[in-house]
Amino acid sequence: MENQCLRLIFRIVLFTFVTLNSISCKKKTEKNLINESSLVIGQVDSIYSNVLGESREIWIYIPESAKEKSNEAAKYPVLYLLDGPSHFKSLAGMVDQLSLASGNMVVPEMIVVGIANTNRTLDLTPSQVDIDFISGDSIPYISGGGNNFLDFVEEELIPHMEKAYPASGYRTFVGHSFGGLSVINALVTRPELFSNYVAIDPSLWWDNRGFLNFADSLLTKNRFENKSLFIGVANTLEEGMDIESVQSDTVPDTYYTIQMKSIMKFVKSLESKEYNNLLFKWEYYPDDDHGSVPLITEYDALRFLFPWYRLDGVNDLYSQNSTMSTDDILKMINSHYENISNKFGYKIIPSEQFINNMGYGFMNNDMNEKSFALFNLNIQNYPRSSNVYDSMGDCFLAKQDSTQALKYFTKALQVGKNDFSQEKIDMLKSKLKAE
Repeated sequence: MENQCLRLIFRIVLFTFVTLNSISCKKKTEKNLINESSLVIGQVDSIYSNVLGESREIWIYIPESAKEKSNEAAKYPVLYLLDGPSHFKSLAGMVDQLSLASGNMVVPEMIVVGIANTNRTLDLTPSQVDIDFISGDSIPYISGGGNNFLDFVEEELIPHMEKAYPASGYRTFVGHSFGGLSVINALVTRPELFSNYVAIDPSLWWDNRGFLNFADSLLTKNRFENKSLFIGVANTLEEGMDIESVQSDTVPDTYYTIQMKSIMKFVKSLESKEYNNLLFKWEYYPDDDHGSVPLITEYDALRFLFPWYRLDGVNDLYSQNSTMSTDDILKMINSHYENISNKFGYKIIPSEQFINNMGYGFMNNDMNEKSFALFNLNIQNYPRSSNVYDSMGDCFLAKQDSTQALKYFTKALQVGKNDFSQEKIDMLKSKLKAE
């Protein structure tokens, strides 16, 4: 039992971090030693863009399961994140926490790609603006490169990710502020590029709301089958105002009111466009301002985008009062993952960890037939994993069949290194010798 508990803890550990022992070739100092023991969640890559005429840095989080030999052929959904350096750590950690990497199944395991900018305003605005429409002053910064930037994402970044990493064609696009503006631009002009769009307090006031009117027109004319949009709205109201009053035509445009007025005009218009088949939701966060709203919006957006991913009611199956037969459970699992496959557009098999946890759940509740069926399903799906044979060995130990248990522990060692299996083999051989 002690070994079994250790194995379970090992399999659902939250993060496996990489030691930064190759960052510098300089002579080790006390500072370098501290860096070498630092904990990281991703890696940095770069890509030269012919479209942009420069190299771009990208920050990449890859699920630990992608590094396992048994998952070499697996593909993962990809979340493309604007303003990567600002939001990468929090969102990658959130995906890790809500996915199977942390023993959950709220969202799928995903690759997260944080995109850095060299000129943020140029990259993320869809039109060039020279005059501030509120003050009438000249704008000193360059703008209007948003469509060129999306060309880079479509023609260079996405192909790079799908060639160099286990990235699938199921994509989510997330952006905040000007990044949210870019997300809406991608939705209305390139709806085929992503499945999901998350716009966090988007700057829809840009260009005196010229782009807002353009986007609203396209959302009226076109249809958006199998596309989802989540918009988070921060509290940018002046003191004494509320979300209803700010929408009045009598409220003048100021730097404080223009943000929310523009977003509310957009979301209210979207709510009337159910016929365009866009799956849409928005949420107002009265306790969050423009700077703090990304974290809570990202969490709610992930829950909104993947309500079909988690298999509900699993814990009820371990009850002695459950009427589900072994065949019923296998059919339920197959049906659920068939639905997931249809959503993703490619075949998805149940994850090794999820099925393994279910198998131990049944075994710990003396449902050995169901436990055997789940472990056997894992052997069929992941024949190159040492772990699946070790788990089946535990199943036979629970049945007090030492001979079969020894067979599977030995198989586990033949497939790959497994300290747990070796310990059990030694224990069983000692026990058989004593008998």
